[in-house]
Amino acid sequence: MFELAGYGARQGFGKRPALLVIDVNYAFCGDRREPVLESIKKWRQSGGEAAWDALPIIRRLIDTAHEREMPVIYTTGVRRDDNWDAGAWAWKNSRSGEKPTGTNQDGNEIMPQIAPSAQDIVIYKQKPSGFHGTNLAGYLTQLGCDSVIITGTATSGCVRATVVDAFSHNYRVTMVEDACFERSEASHAIALCDLNAKYADVIESPEVLAFMESLPRGMFNLPKGSAQKSVG
Repeated sequence: MFELAGYGARQGFGKRPALLVIDVNYAFCGDRREPVLESIKKWRQSGGEAAWDALPIIRRLIDTAHEREMPVIYTTGVRRDDNWDAGAWAWKNSRSGEKPTGTNQDGNEIMPQIAPSAQDIVIYKQKPSGFHGTNLAGYLTQLGCDSVIITGTATSGCVRATVVDAFSHNYRVTMVEDACFERSEASHAIALCDLNAKYADVIESPEVLAFMESLPRGMFNLPKGSAQKSVG
């Protein structure tokens, strides 16, 4: 059906890509590797073992981006202590605002295995898309990017929203299949199928890494200092 309708064409990589790492934090990974049904008892949004499978792949992509002097842009959440700014999130989740028990760990802290470096950019957001209410599009313009390579979570949620918005801004979009994860295997698979049909090229990491390794250094004017908080 997709083939007959013309969907799923390969658009190809852009010439000036940025690597996006969407919401790979304690809230979506948990603080240890364990099955998802155990992890979500403490971390309600955890992807469980799927998150921990993706972490080393995301690390390799980040290391390659650094070696090729590519932009690396992270997103993570931000919320008032009283949860007032949860807004619509609270309408669809009965555990919204719940803090994990037995830890003082901030769920929005990016996982230490992939922690940002000085040349990276961190964007704090409150809605699914990395573009909504943030400076992401402006930073991509400042960097002269024509494309994005997207990793992170959740495939059917914040990753999907970011992919669709990137597509809507006319960026070429690549999703790294084995560097995206989701608490629901069904939602992950269906989202990948749909996004590959209409909005992005869904490709496994070896091919993406080979492309990144082919890029020349020195294309981008990257930040020189420590990672800075950007809310909007």
